[in-house]
Amino acid sequence: MIGIALLGAGRIGTVHAGNIAASPRARLAAVVDADPEVARRLAERHGAPAMTLEDALAEPSIACVLVTSPTETHAALVEAAARAGKAIFCEKPVDLARERVARCLATAAEAGVPLLVGFNRRYDPHFAALKQAIDAGRIGRVELVAITSRDPAPPPLAYLKGSGGLFRDMTIHDFDMARWLLPEEPAEVFAAASVLVGPEIGAIGDVDTALVTLRTRSGALCQISNSRRAVYGYDQRIEAFGEKGMLQVGNVARTTVVHADADGVVGETPLPFFLERYAEAYRLELEHFLDVVEGRAAPRTTGADGLKALVLADAAHESARTGRSVAV
Repeated sequence: MIGIALLGAGRIGTVHAGNIAASPRARLAAVVDADPEVARRLAERHGAPAMTLEDALAEPSIACVLVTSPTETHAALVEAAARAGKAIFCEKPVDLARERVARCLATAAEAGVPLLVGFNRRYDPHFAALKQAIDAGRIGRVELVAITSRDPAPPPLAYLKGSGGLFRDMTIHDFDMARWLLPEEPAEVFAAASVLVGPEIGAIGDVDTALVTLRTRSGALCQISNSRRAVYGYDQRIEAFGEKGMLQVGNVARTTVVHADADGVVGETPLPFFLERYAEAYRLELEHFLDVVEGRAAPRTTGADGLKALVLADAAHESARTGRSVAV
């Protein structure tokens, strides 16, 4: 059983704690949080101890850490875990500043520990099947990718204030998917963004609606459509088009039941949010990380992937601000 310390006992930390407790290969060996009472409650739920960071990193039976705390704490925790010789999983982003991310990656490399970044969508069975079909040549060389990613409603304003903005918080997942599916790295970014959902979002300097176009050196394109409001549910779709055809992944609903009568045809709305839509992806992501810890696999979503996605997010932010395309 691989001993894991969970660093951060908030919403996403709670998801990971449940997956660790349910895995036959792992045990939740420590829960750490800035609020000791929050750590204690989550730890007790799974029969684990709450610890200080120092005690968790000094515990020899703990092989790895999951960094699931607020974004502004990620970099320091990654570096502390690396220096303690622990394998590291870090939720995205490692940091909002590229220079700080680069230093974290260097620290992990110097310590010789693996660093996996939480781009969970690569582990989703639907998107993974699409990627496998692309790699098998089903549609030939990919020429155009269309990614739709829309939240059902905006997060709380307090969260948005520390999120780094739409491109670094939300679109960053789509940038990683674009890099994964396109035949080569994006070389140019053009973004247009608006405040259409809530004026309070614009008041803090953020946007809530955006279209981003990525172009590779060979001319392959990706279009990303984002909104902080989709009244019908969590809208997650991908279309990949190539010389031999097209591949699509549609939304996932709670059931596939469709009601048809003389008035029309009605089906279920998409699953309500990311916790439901990507529940299996989070589980499979953990199992892959355990493979990495055991030396049976290399990280599928590396620190370098996190840095490259952040570069694209920064370019999109600059493009939306200036109205000009930005070379990457």
